[in-house]
Amino acid sequence: MHRQEALQGALRILAPRIPGHEAESIIDHALGSPGLRKAAPETAIWLSMVAYIRHNLTEYDMLLDEEGYDPESARHFVLQDINDVLAAWASPRRLSDEEDEDRA
Repeated sequence: MHRQEALQGALRILAPRIPGHEAESIIDHALGSPGLRKAAPETAIWLSMVAYIRHNLTEYDMLLDEEGYDPESARHFVLQDINDVLAAWASPRRLSDEEDEDRA
């Protein structure tokens, strides 16, 4: 199985109701990120998906750039927004404060 197919399969499991254009962006990120090339497909998709949501569907970047929050605080403030998107996409997983801090 090719890497792209494995990532697509993992995304179908982790976000069965994700809109197509967002799925494409997440898969492209997982394929293009040097740090994710050797990660298991599920791990690569999860990390790409959380990063995509954080930077594109929350106010995370605005909290950093305009409000002057540090990354840890900004991540805390958008945690529920990320989990709301994951729920809308029918993801069986949610992001916790502890997990998010481990990835900082």
